[in-house]
Amino acid sequence: MKKKISVFIVLTLVISLLAGCSGKKDGQVTIGIGQFAEHASLDNCKDGFLAGLAEEGYKEGENLKVSFDNAQADGGTAAQIANDFVSKKVDLICAIATPMAQSAYGAAKDTKIPVIFTAVTDPVLAELAKADKSPNGNITGTSDKLPVEKQLEMIRKVLPDAKTIGILYSTSEINSVSAIKEYKAAAGTYGFEIVDSGISTGADIPLAADNLLEKVDCITNLTDNTVVSSLPVILNKAAAKKIPVFGSEVEQVKIGCLAAVGLDYYDLGVQTGKMAAKVLKGEKKASEMNFEVIEEAAFYGNTAVADNLGITLPEDLVSSAKEMFKEIEAK
Repeated sequence: MKKKISVFIVLTLVISLLAGCSGKKDGQVTIGIGQFAEHASLDNCKDGFLAGLAEEGYKEGENLKVSFDNAQADGGTAAQIANDFVSKKVDLICAIATPMAQSAYGAAKDTKIPVIFTAVTDPVLAELAKADKSPNGNITGTSDKLPVEKQLEMIRKVLPDAKTIGILYSTSEINSVSAIKEYKAAAGTYGFEIVDSGISTGADIPLAADNLLEKVDCITNLTDNTVVSSLPVILNKAAAKKIPVFGSEVEQVKIGCLAAVGLDYYDLGVQTGKMAAKVLKGEKKASEMNFEVIEEAAFYGNTAVADNLGITLPEDLVSSAKEMFKEIEAK
């Protein structure tokens, strides 16, 4: 009888340990969310990520504990955040934006902690994945790759006489370097020349914007975290010269970009959260999941900006828009 009881106790302990390791829905899990910079699109990623987890049964305050930190666009801080999550032995790290994902990958690669990234433009160039989208370790997630050709096609419709497009980017963000290369390769097809200006820090942006605005007919914005964090500065300078600025996603259009063909970062976050849930449930390992690219790209326009610039947005774009804005949101 005692032997049977002992066996029962051992089995119960083993099952409990396995349940804890597999991240079952009915057991609490702890995740670390590291965000590289503070701006609306990345904030939407985080909110969407938590919503995606909630849809799959992981709800903060119930069976999910979240440790969140923001690197404020500083690479050294991003590395510290990632190392802190590893030292806390979280069950999973969510890394928002390319520099944060690279830091998390470096910190966790010799551990068993899975990393799920989001808002990474080119996971292959960032050395987080292989060319076939398979992971370079226990890491996977979602890409916010820009629909470059659709954006160029839209700009040509809105500005039929434009010849030059300016792009500001941070030389330290490889996601931006990748996007610049793609823009330059495609621009000629639509009759454009790309004039790019690289900056090292946010402090360089005012002067760089002034210089760029003297050379171009319009500016198109990337998902560059350093530049997006200072986007209001660029918008104010461009508005004073009546030069249109195009965004890369909906939040940029809300605060003063004329238009964009881009994705919804909240939806991207939801998609990422559902991938993370599969890992937490033990259904898949991050190392077994290819990274995903959100397929939907929609048109967003701001009629208040158009009126200020004396531009009429083409009716076919307006009628197909996912959302149009009639005012400029304060930032």
